[in-house]
Amino acid sequence: MSTETTWLGRVRNALSFVYPKAQSEDTLWHKCKGCGQMVFNRELEENLHVCPHCDFHERIGPKRRFDMLFDNARYDLLPAPRVTEDPLKFRDSKRYQDRLRTARADTGEQDAFVNASGSIHGRRAVVGVQDFAFMGGSMGQAVGEAFIAGAEAAIAARAPYVVFTASGGARMQEGILSLMQMPRTTVAIEMLHDAGLPYIVVLTDPTSGGVMAAYAMLGDIQIAEPRATLAFTGRRVIENTIREKLPEDFQTSEYYRDHGLVDMVTHRKELRETLGRLIDLLETEKAAA
Repeated sequence: MSTETTWLGRVRNALSFVYPKAQSEDTLWHKCKGCGQMVFNRELEENLHVCPHCDFHERIGPKRRFDMLFDNARYDLLPAPRVTEDPLKFRDSKRYQDRLRTARADTGEQDAFVNASGSIHGRRAVVGVQDFAFMGGSMGQAVGEAFIAGAEAAIAARAPYVVFTASGGARMQEGILSLMQMPRTTVAIEMLHDAGLPYIVVLTDPTSGGVMAAYAMLGDIQIAEPRATLAFTGRRVIENTIREKLPEDFQTSEYYRDHGLVDMVTHRKELRETLGRLIDLLETEKAAA
C-alpha cells in the first residue's frame, strides 16, 4: 500500500504546511562532506555550493560552473565531438554501453567534459569543465576530443582556454585508447602556445591519475580550489612504497601551493574575479607585445 493511500498520507496531503514526500529531506537539505552538518539546499546554492559552516567546496557540474563564471550567465555551449563508443566491447559487472547510458541519464551530458564560450569581465574566453558526476570524470576518447575541440575553439576566437579539472583518471573501459589522450591533449596545449594564447587550469576536488599527469598540471597559470584532493596516485600506495608516514595535508591544494606546484588557492566566491583579472592582464600583455 502506498503512503498516499494510508491515513498518514491523506493527512499529510491535506495539511498545506507539511512538505509532501517529494520535497522532504532529500531535496531540502544537504549533508556537508566536510563537517557533516546539514545545510539548507537553498542556502548552499546561494553560497555557490560552499558550506557556510566549514567553507568546504562541494563538487559542481558544468552548468553551475558556467552560470557562476560567465558574464550574466550567458554563454554558448560547444557541441560534443562524436567518437566511437565502446571500441573494446568492454564488460565488467556491467556493459560499458550501459554505464554510459546511466551516466548520460543522470547528468544530462554526453560525456565527462563540456566546453562553452562567452565573456568573463568583458573578455572573451573558452571554458572547459570536467564533470566528476559522469563516471568519475574519467578520461576517455570523448574527453580527449572535447579538450582538443575546446583548444581549437579558443584558437579560432583568439581567446584563452580555461579548464576546470575533476577526475579519477583514465577510463579503464577504453584501455590504451584512454591513455593516448594524454599526449593528444598535450599537443593541443602546444597549439595554444604556438598561437600565443594562455592556458589556465583550475584544479577542483578531486583531480588525480592520468588527468593529473597530463593537462591538469600543464597550465601557464595553475589555480586550485581550497582543500581539493590533488594526486597522481593514492596516499596509501605512496606510503607503502616509500615506507614513510605522509603529512596530514599531503595531496591537498594548500600543500601544492606551499610547495610551488600551484600558483594560488582561490575561494570559489573570488574565482570569477580572479580569472577576469588574469585574462585582462594576459590580454593586455599580448596586445602590447
